[in-house]
Amino acid sequence: MGNLFSSFGVSASGMEAQARRLRHVSENIANADTPGYRRKTVDFRTELDRATATSRVVTGPVQLDRRELPRIYDPGHALADDTGFYEGSTVDLMIEVADAREAGRSYEANLRMFDQTRQMAQGLLELLRR
Repeated sequence: MGNLFSSFGVSASGMEAQARRLRHVSENIANADTPGYRRKTVDFRTELDRATATSRVVTGPVQLDRRELPRIYDPGHALADDTGFYEGSTVDLMIEVADAREAGRSYEANLRMFDQTRQMAQGLLELLRR
């Protein structure tokens, strides 16, 4: 029965990790037109929970995109230099939308797993009451 209840923690950690990822994706989308903004990403890793002897998904530190900032020609822009260029952002909206969809689907899969585990635990408790 302990393994059944530890799966709650596994799916909850997956939902939490995807929620963090989605937060960074939304920040990236909101700052897509901000000059000098670098895209944020997070990595996932597995961490052992010693109390329950199960693995959990956790996010690593936030990483900034290391690509060179694109130079955009707009002499009328307030941040343009003498040559008429300013540094744009490294955000690609197509990539961010795809990441958002992937994070949302992964979150939903973890939520379904959590719900299935809840239903199984509820059924088990009902059998034990009889």
